[in-house]
Amino acid sequence: MKKILSIDGGGIRGIVPGQVLIALEDKLQKKMGDPNARIANYFDFFAGTSTGGILTCILLCPSETDPTKARFSAKEAVDLYVKNGGDIFSRSFLYKLLSGNGILSAKYQVTEIGKYLAEYFAKLKLSQLLKPCIVTSYDIGRRQTKFFAQQDKAKEGDVADFYVKDVCRATSAAPTYFTTELIKSISGESYACIDGGVFANNPTLCAYSEVRNAQGDPTAKDMFVVSIGTGSQEKSYEYDKAKNWGAIGWVRPVIDIMMSGAAEVTDYHMVKMFSARGNEDNYVRIQPANLGTADPAMDNASTQNIDALIAVGAKTAKDCDKTLDKIVDILTQGPDPVVF
Repeated sequence: MKKILSIDGGGIRGIVPGQVLIALEDKLQKKMGDPNARIANYFDFFAGTSTGGILTCILLCPSETDPTKARFSAKEAVDLYVKNGGDIFSRSFLYKLLSGNGILSAKYQVTEIGKYLAEYFAKLKLSQLLKPCIVTSYDIGRRQTKFFAQQDKAKEGDVADFYVKDVCRATSAAPTYFTTELIKSISGESYACIDGGVFANNPTLCAYSEVRNAQGDPTAKDMFVVSIGTGSQEKSYEYDKAKNWGAIGWVRPVIDIMMSGAAEVTDYHMVKMFSARGNEDNYVRIQPANLGTADPAMDNASTQNIDALIAVGAKTAKDCDKTLDKIVDILTQGPDPVVF
C-alpha cells in the first residue's frame, strides 16, 4: 500500500502539524527500536502547501554524509518556526511605515525567511529530495498552477528542477504577507510564483491525483493517506460590518476564507472518494478541533502564541493517540515505492 503524507498551509500554524509529526516519529522510533527512524523513511509520497511545503522539504532533505537517509528529525523541521518564527515574521518600524502596514507593499520582507531556508537547504536541488513529492504554488505570469515535483526531472530534465530554498519561497509567498517570488529552474526558465494556498491550501487531492497516475495505476484501495491540517480559522465576519467593505476591507478576510474553504472542500472530496468503494479507513484527516488560546493569524509569531500553538499540536497528537498508533502499524508494514 502506497503511504502518502500531506501537510496543509497556514504560516506560523505549521507548528501544529509539526507537533503531530514529532509524536508520530517518536512512536515509529519506539516501535522499530531505532532512535534514528525518520518520517521520510516510512511514507512513500509527500505533498505540502506553503508552510506544509517547507516542512515537506525539510523532512525529505538528505543527510550530508548519507544521501539515502534523512538529515532532519520532525522536531528539527518544526524548529524552523519555533526558534526562528519571531525573526521571520518581524519588521522594523521604518519598514512598517514605508509599507503602510502591509497596504502599500508586502507586510514582511523576505530577508529573514530567505536566510533560514538557505541554512537548511544551501544548494540542494528538488530532484535530490529523498522521496517523490509535490509542492504547490501559483504562477501569476502564466496564470496557471505550478507544481514542483521531485520526480519530474527524470522525465523533463533541468527545466523541471529547482533549488529547494527557492521552491520553499515560492510555495509560501502568501499575497500581502510576502512578495511574489521570481523563481528560476536549473535550466533558467522563470516563474513568478505565489503561495499555493490560493488554490490548494490542503494539497491532499493533488497528492492523490499525482499518485493515481503512477505506474500500476493505483486507486484508493492501494493508498493510505494521512492529511494533517494547521487548524482552521474560527473567526466569523459580521454582516453589518462586511456588507459595505470595499477592496481594502476584503483583502485579508477573502484570503482567509479562500484558504480555509479550499482545505475543507478537499477534505470533502477525499472522504467521498475513499468511502465510495469502502476504502474510508485508507484516508485519515488530522485537524485540531479548535486552536484554544492560540491566535489563528498566519503571522503571529510572538513567544506566547508559539507556545500556544505547540500546546495545540501536542493536544491534537494526544487526542489522536489511537489514530497515530494505527498509522504506525500501517507505515511499518514496509515501503511501497511510488514510481512514475
